[in-house]
Amino acid sequence: MANLILPPGWQGKERDVTDPATYWNRRAFLKQLGLGAIGLSLPATALACSPRTALPPPDGPLDTIPANAPRTGLPAARNTTFAVPERALTDRIAASSYNNFYEFKSQGDLKEVWPLTSDYKPFPMELSVKGMVEKPFKMDIGELITEMDLEERIYRFRCVEAWSMTVPWTGFPLRKLIERCKPLSTATYVRFVSTNRPKEMPGIRNASWYEWPYYEALRMDEAMNEVAFVATGMYGEPLPKQNGSPIRLALPWKYGYKGPKAIVEMAFMDRQPPTFWNDLQPLEYSFLSNVNPNIPHPRWTQASERFIADLEDIRRIPTQLFNGYADFVGDLYPNEVKG
Repeated sequence: MANLILPPGWQGKERDVTDPATYWNRRAFLKQLGLGAIGLSLPATALACSPRTALPPPDGPLDTIPANAPRTGLPAARNTTFAVPERALTDRIAASSYNNFYEFKSQGDLKEVWPLTSDYKPFPMELSVKGMVEKPFKMDIGELITEMDLEERIYRFRCVEAWSMTVPWTGFPLRKLIERCKPLSTATYVRFVSTNRPKEMPGIRNASWYEWPYYEALRMDEAMNEVAFVATGMYGEPLPKQNGSPIRLALPWKYGYKGPKAIVEMAFMDRQPPTFWNDLQPLEYSFLSNVNPNIPHPRWTQASERFIADLEDIRRIPTQLFNGYADFVGDLYPNEVKG
């Protein structure tokens, strides 16, 4: 189906306008969810260490959109192939104030990331391409965003912690970026590495027990699937810093940690590379990490999830196989489809 130019789903709808009193009550919202951290248990002495930024914190979670982020092509045409008809879009404030990004915060109240992003400068930033490619090279990410044909896709988002959202991402298919990288035919995996800026990211400074930078990987057939998406924005604007600026992956059939944020390196290889959480806890985080209600997790049930519509509307719903994308990706995982 051809892309249609439709008004973005976040524009001009009463349910997307958040009352200030509700917004400033987000701490109560976080407590209401009662969710734990994705990471390993930390000692009390580590939890007592509160990371701080050198610059004053932003006024709110939408004030973290970089002023120099490219805006060419925004808002983008919506690709109607990808729709989530059974539930509403998540409110913008909720989507940008409740998220994990351990490079900024890996202890304490993990979800309130945005106040710690003041020092972080996503632009300019380069993407390095290496490994099994015709020729290794680097590209400016701002120029890449400007050169690509952007589109909007509404995707379900599912965290392994059993909470979920519906997000309108702006970006382009990962396949398009891989084609620009010109990998060799013998490359069967692609590895992604996130930026590592301890001076700008207090979570890195205060969590030396993690092996920074963050690293993830996909099989090549996964990366070339039509659903795999490079997100450059959300809700019709560039990505806020805490949501992964300048670019991140949106892989809606996988748990959220499989979509690395602030990507600065892609490496193509012919063997399965290690991944961040699988290295730390292989019994909890597999390499594939597909959303599957039939595969249990030792800490969070995967049979259902807390869907976050907005700061006051949180409901329990059943989890779908591959997060509802079985028609697109099911043939990649025959063993999981069979159960």
